[in-house]
Amino acid sequence: MTDAPSKAALRAEALARRAQVTEPQARAFAARLAETGADFAAAHGAKIASAFWAIKDEVATLPLLERLAARGIATALPVMQGFRKPLEFRLWAPGSPLAEAKWGIMEPVLAPEVFPDLLFVPVAGFDRAGNRLGYGAGFYDRTLARLRQRQEIVAVGIAYAAQEFAAIPAEPYDEKLDYVLTDREWITCG
Repeated sequence: MTDAPSKAALRAEALARRAQVTEPQARAFAARLAETGADFAAAHGAKIASAFWAIKDEVATLPLLERLAARGIATALPVMQGFRKPLEFRLWAPGSPLAEAKWGIMEPVLAPEVFPDLLFVPVAGFDRAGNRLGYGAGFYDRTLARLRQRQEIVAVGIAYAAQEFAAIPAEPYDEKLDYVLTDREWITCG
């Protein structure tokens, strides 16, 4: 009998898989994300949609943010408040000023805090039950929990199909995704 892989091992494998994505594949997925994500937001009547500012080899989200704004949906970006604290979201429109924060993440400058009802969430690894691996610091688990206590939200993970696992170990504090959009398909979790 063998033990199930740890979250750290799965995360490392998922990130290695993502690193294999070619530039043309990344551009194609960014375009798919912009079109499909904006359609989804409009169909769900999203008032404020947030996305992460892509770093390293994450899927580029700027085309999505631009498409959302063009459709009249308010857009927001996360802002770190400190280690082990939930993220806050600041209103941001394409072209508005950004400042570089920790890990090279770009954050809105002097923008009001908002509470998105639709969140496009970064994913290192995922399964079809909605379990998500992030980078291990728990920012999005705390953030999703905080927002879900306040209002109804929809969390959409953004990942390449290669980042999928049959099962990801989940802890009681892990917050699930409602959907995952990959370069190949739209997944309803559950």
